[in-house]
Amino acid sequence: MKKEMIAKLTKSFEETAHIEQGVEFWMARDIQELLEYDKWSNFLNVIEKAKIACQNSSHVILDHFADVGKMVPVGSGGTREVPDIMLSRYACYLIAQNGDPRKETIAFAQSYFALQTRKQELLEKRIEMLERLEARQKLSQTEKELSAALYEHGVDDQGFARIRSKGDQALFGGFTTIQMKRKLGVPESRALADFLPTITIKAKDFAGEITHFNVKKEGLLGEEQISEEHVKNNQDVRNLLSKNNIFPEGLPPEEDIKKLERRIHKENEKLIDGIKALPGQ
Repeated sequence: MKKEMIAKLTKSFEETAHIEQGVEFWMARDIQELLEYDKWSNFLNVIEKAKIACQNSSHVILDHFADVGKMVPVGSGGTREVPDIMLSRYACYLIAQNGDPRKETIAFAQSYFALQTRKQELLEKRIEMLERLEARQKLSQTEKELSAALYEHGVDDQGFARIRSKGDQALFGGFTTIQMKRKLGVPESRALADFLPTITIKAKDFAGEITHFNVKKEGLLGEEQISEEHVKNNQDVRNLLSKNNIFPEGLPPEEDIKKLERRIHKENEKLIDGIKALPGQ
C-alpha cells in the first residue's frame, strides 16, 4: 500500500472518531463507508461476527457495541431515523478482523485498530504502574509521619514496628507480616508493601492515616492505646474490602516496586530522548 493511501486512510479514520465526556467511539455507518460495504445488511453480518468474537474473549458486548438511532436526510428536506451502533476502538478492531483483508481499506483497518488498541493497552498499563508507585510513595510518607507523631506520644521505633505489625495482622485476616512475606515469597529483608497490589497498599495507607488523625484528635498515649486504635482501623478497612469480596491475604503479589521504579525511569528517559529527537526541539 502506497504511503499516500496510508496517509489518506489514517486521516479518514481519525476524522470519523468521536469523543464525548472523554470516551472515544466510532459510528458503525461511518465505518461501513470507510470499509466500503455497500449494504448495511452485509455490514451487520460482519458486526455480528465481531460481537461473537467479543463475547468469546470474555468482554461485555454492550461495553463495545451500543445500539443508537441516527437521523439522516430524506427527500423534500425531511429526516428519518435509521439504526446505528456506537463502536469502541476494540469493536472496530474486531470488525476489521472479520472483514476481507484482500480489500485495501480493510487490510489498513486491521493494522490501524490493532496498533491503536495496543497503544491503549500500553497506556492503561503505564497508568496502572504509576498509580501503584504513587500509592507506595504515599504509604511511605504516611508511615514516616505516623512514626514521628507516635514518638511524640510515647512510642519509640520498636514500639512503632510492633504497632504496624499488629495492624498488618488485622488487615490480612490473622496473617502476621512475616507470614504474609512467606506466603507471597517476599524476602525477609524487604518491606511487604513493596510487593503488594495497589488496592492493598492504599488500604494500609488509609488505616495509617486514620490512626494518625485519631492519635492527635483523641490525645492517645503509649503503645497499648495506639496499638488498639491501629488494629481497629485496619480491621475496619478489612471489613470494607471484604464487603466487596476483596481479601488482602488472598491477592497475588505484584512486581517488586524497586524494579517497577527503575523500569518507569528508563521509559521516561526514552520518552525524553524521543522528544529531543523531534524536529525543532
